[in-house]
Amino acid sequence: MSTLKKILFISATVILFSACNSSTDETKDIDSAASHDMHKMPMASSGYADSVNNGLITQDTMKSSPERTAMASVGKTHLHITYHAPGVKGRIIWGGLVPYNAVWVTGAHTATSIQINNAIEINDKKIEAGTYAVFTIPGEKEWTFILNKNYQQHLADDYKETEDVLRMAVKPIENKMIQRLTYTIKNTSENSGSISMEWEKIKIEVPFKVL
Repeated sequence: MSTLKKILFISATVILFSACNSSTDETKDIDSAASHDMHKMPMASSGYADSVNNGLITQDTMKSSPERTAMASVGKTHLHITYHAPGVKGRIIWGGLVPYNAVWVTGAHTATSIQINNAIEINDKKIEAGTYAVFTIPGEKEWTFILNKNYQQHLADDYKETEDVLRMAVKPIENKMIQRLTYTIKNTSENSGSISMEWEKIKIEVPFKVL
């Protein structure tokens, strides 16, 4: 290679190397700024309903009831709830939109379902591993919590009491305002937990033990 070609080759290499370094530094700055901005924003996975419940969205304008999930592992058992979350949106919920003393899907659209990969015990009743529909019968002083075999149904259209695997009485608890219906599963000890449903200013809790 001639001396001139060597000089041109070295010059081009230096320019290319410098450009690459400059581009990398700029990318780092952009990524750093974006990362900083992301920390100031609610995580996308928190979802619309959580943003409404946490006050990040001050006016709930969504007409639909978004699908949500709640899940947790307690001991060797994993519980997974899938449901649709209606909003209060200024309506009278209890004794209005949701009648008292009638079977309620306890969500919206398709039946709320709970999937359990190992047996658990609720109210001294063994619930085998499987998938069940969650229904309730709201009352002013007492609710009935229901697990039903038919988890693939629209609302409570095909509900049959003969397909219940569990019925238990629960007391509604006065709660802070929750705009979008929310289920939570939490550990209370190594081998026990609770399933809760909150909406408007009512909360119900169902304790369980893993077997």
